[in-house]
Amino acid sequence: MKKHKGLKIAGAVLLGVVILILILPLVINVNQFRPTIEKKLQENLGRPVAIGSLHLSLLAGGISADDISVADDPSYSRQPFLKAKSLDVAVDLVPLIFSRSLHVNSATLREPELYLVRGSGNRWNFSSLGATPGAPAPRSQRSRNRKNAAPPVAQTSSDVLSIGSFRLVDGKVFVSSASNPSRQHVYEGVQLKASNIGYSVPIPFTFSATTPGGGNLKMDGIAGPLSRDDIASSSLRLTMAVKHMDLSSTGFVENSSGVAGILDFDGMIHSDGSTLTTDGKARTEKLRLVRSGGPARQPVTLDYATHYDLKRQAGIVTRGVLESGRTAAIISGNYLKQGDTTIVHMKLHGNSMPLGEVQGLLPAFGVNLPAGSSLQGGTISANLAIDGPIDHLVITGPLNVANTRLKGFSMASGIASTLNGSNGGHDTIIETLSSNLRVAPDGIQADSVQLVLPQVGTITGNGTISPTNALDFHMMAKMNDGSRGFLGGLFRSKGEIPFLVQGTTSQPVFMPDMGKSLGNMLTNPAKGVGGLFGGLFGKKKQN
Repeated sequence: MKKHKGLKIAGAVLLGVVILILILPLVINVNQFRPTIEKKLQENLGRPVAIGSLHLSLLAGGISADDISVADDPSYSRQPFLKAKSLDVAVDLVPLIFSRSLHVNSATLREPELYLVRGSGNRWNFSSLGATPGAPAPRSQRSRNRKNAAPPVAQTSSDVLSIGSFRLVDGKVFVSSASNPSRQHVYEGVQLKASNIGYSVPIPFTFSATTPGGGNLKMDGIAGPLSRDDIASSSLRLTMAVKHMDLSSTGFVENSSGVAGILDFDGMIHSDGSTLTTDGKARTEKLRLVRSGGPARQPVTLDYATHYDLKRQAGIVTRGVLESGRTAAIISGNYLKQGDTTIVHMKLHGNSMPLGEVQGLLPAFGVNLPAGSSLQGGTISANLAIDGPIDHLVITGPLNVANTRLKGFSMASGIASTLNGSNGGHDTIIETLSSNLRVAPDGIQADSVQLVLPQVGTITGNGTISPTNALDFHMMAKMNDGSRGFLGGLFRSKGEIPFLVQGTTSQPVFMPDMGKSLGNMLTNPAKGVGGLFGGLFGKKKQN
């Protein structure tokens, strides 16, 4: 009997709950709260806010709003800064039902689209969020007018935005610049969780997104307390992980620069509002640095730390180690933000690095070995300056190679058979190679080339490699034996033979520099004519 009575009571309670769920949305007109919510959001964001229809959802424990829109800073755009499909707000139901008061516990923004725009001075359109409408003056201007300013008015608690927890679900972030709004990079699948939302307390948060090109970005940290003057200058501490970000599809570098690669990054970012510190390790596969280059055949890792002055927009590298295989080079220098461009002034220094460990990076600089060849043994030393915009770098400085073998390609055969009628074997033994290089988007310039080949002699000259890998080198070979063959006879008095290297880096072509040869004949007719006939008829001096 008691059992049946208990079932009846439970059924009555359940029926009452169902009736309450069905009736309360009809009794309580939650749209009456819409002006209040819009006003509160506008006061706290400093932007016009529009909200569609409100719906009471007791099962979800709160109110749902359709078609959310937050205006942009008018100095950046007339389009919305944020728009979303819906906003679900969890509220205390008892105060809502009995006193018509609204106490927000949590909020969930669904399918939002957020438009971030970077303007002049590297100031973003979200920087003025929370500022008093009509008074978003830069900090420097406010400090100049401080003497004439009215005494500050203390904020009341009603002016402070406070939400227990906030979620952003399935969002998109569009990043662009005011100078080039059509160049947008889109981050999809954006998920954000934050708690203790307010201007006076630190805000723990997690963030994840799919980057352009199919990579992944994750952040975990603490933001704030938020600055009402400039949210971008709020304190921040976070860890970041980037996986498989395609550099060429992010939009942060010009496609015309040729810079490309797949980036992984793990590190920390910390800002106190005036100085931004980064510390991490970036690993890039298939790196390419110039248009004429191809993907590097081995990964490159940069272990670095920097300090960046947010006001001056200038930074310095406090630690930089560039690693490839088992070898490393040191990077130092500084960088400066100018509008949408980062200008760098860096130095790269590596001494006696194993050449076999770095040869896989040569294609990234537009340097390709002849087809089927490879370098074995030896060392490479470099002391290079890296200057210019990050997407149009110019690399200059001396490069020295010592005691290596170019296996699978005989430079001696190419030179000797073309110029001197001899065969130099199947490989190239390089005793030393030095040159002053200039690597830029418009190609490679090699000056003061000096190449010592035991099979041939000493070769000097200058030349270029075009963005399409075309070679144009004017060289002079001082042969070990300058008495054989046509040109050997022509220049046997000096043993010097001018020649050209053309074709491409993968298929070089060696040929006599006939223009220079004939010029030498005309300036020295006696030796030239004698040498010519000596070469033609194969005559040799009698001992």
